[in-house]
Amino acid sequence: MTLAEKARLRRQLLDARDSLSQDFINIASKQIQDNLRKIELFRKAKSVGAYYSIGSEVRTQDTLNDILNSGRELSLPKVEKNNLIFKKISSFSDLEQASFSVMEPKQNCPTVKSADVIIVPAIALSREGYRLGYGFGYYDRYLSSKKQKTISLTYSKQLLRSLPYSSNDVKVDHIVTEDEIISTKM
Repeated sequence: MTLAEKARLRRQLLDARDSLSQDFINIASKQIQDNLRKIELFRKAKSVGAYYSIGSEVRTQDTLNDILNSGRELSLPKVEKNNLIFKKISSFSDLEQASFSVMEPKQNCPTVKSADVIIVPAIALSREGYRLGYGFGYYDRYLSSKKQKTISLTYSKQLLRSLPYSSNDVKVDHIVTEDEIISTKM
C-alpha cells in the first residue's frame, strides 16, 4: 500500500469516527473504561503511560483520573525534537495545549524512562494488534526502542479485519473495545 493510499484510508477511518454521535462516544468510552479495568496487566501496573483524548477518540479523562486517584504514577506523551517522551503528571493542571490541540505535560514535569504499561492511541486496529495511527510515527519510534506492554482503546467499528503495516510498525499487546478485550500475543 502506498503512502497516498494509507493517507486516504486514514482520512476515511477518521471521517467515520468523527461522524459518531457524542452519546455513542460517551457510552462506548464508559464501557471501554470498564473493560480496561478487567485487564490484570493494567490493574497491577504501578506506572501507566497514557494520552489525553481529543476529538472523537475514546475518552480517556476518567481513566486518567482513576490512575491519579489510585496513587499510581501517570505519564503523558510530549513531542520533543520529533521524538516522543513521557512526562509524569500529578494533575490535569500539569498539562498545556500543544500542536493539533493535543494536551501535553508542561516542560517542568519530570521525564519518565519507562512505564509498566502504555495506552497507545489509534485511528483503527486489526485484531492482530497492528494499528493505524495519525501518520507521524511517534509511537512506533518510541515503542520500538522499549519493551513495554501496550494497550489500545478503540470502538468496535474501528476494529478491522486487516490493516496495511510495515516492518517499522509495532503491534499492541491488547485491544479494548466496548464489546471485547483482545490479547494479540497468540
